[in-house]
Amino acid sequence: MSTVLAIDEDSLRRARDIVQHGGVVVVPTDTVYGIACDPFNESAVERIYEVKRRPRSKALQVLLSSTSELASLGLTLPHPVDVLARRLLPGPLSPIAVATGDSLLVTLRREPDGSFSQAIRIPDSDVSLDVLRATGPLAASSANRSGGRSPQSVAEAVMDLGDDVDLYLDGGPTSSHVASTVVAADPCSEDGITVVREGVIPAAIIRRLLHADDEGAVE
Repeated sequence: MSTVLAIDEDSLRRARDIVQHGGVVVVPTDTVYGIACDPFNESAVERIYEVKRRPRSKALQVLLSSTSELASLGLTLPHPVDVLARRLLPGPLSPIAVATGDSLLVTLRREPDGSFSQAIRIPDSDVSLDVLRATGPLAASSANRSGGRSPQSVAEAVMDLGDDVDLYLDGGPTSSHVASTVVAADPCSEDGITVVREGVIPAAIIRRLLHADDEGAVE
């Protein structure tokens, strides 16, 4: 039977132990509930794909508690994505970072030019950040079968994933079923970015922030 626990010191310790031993947990974010694991554990990451029935061609995100953790993961944010990160994180933005040669993340995505990238998330939620401070960075995707609706509550996640998950952490309902907005640097575009997936933050807002930065630089 699925184990669902309210978030407290005991359940956070249990979640940390499960993650450290290669298990899979469901956690709340500021947007939707996510299924998560150790981003350095290949078998745990593979298990997320199996539980979700997610195509391997679709990358996972890495949840962080702070951008200060990027360097230890071997990640950097390229310009102008770094501008958006400074203005919108923590928040429902998933900027795509560039991996350095020493990154050990097994969630990295190989780009056509041979470089490696990784979408990151820093949730704007004290509950979510408490989880991440306890567990460390987590590889994650929405806690639903591939193609289904992202869950807004732990009950919806349990209904979809059932006993395929080791532990569900209940942080209460999230604000909606809409996921984060994914943005990548693109030197060929007019704005220097590509909105890979439009989510909570509209693409128009993303581009307006970049133009505002340009205008400020001119002044």
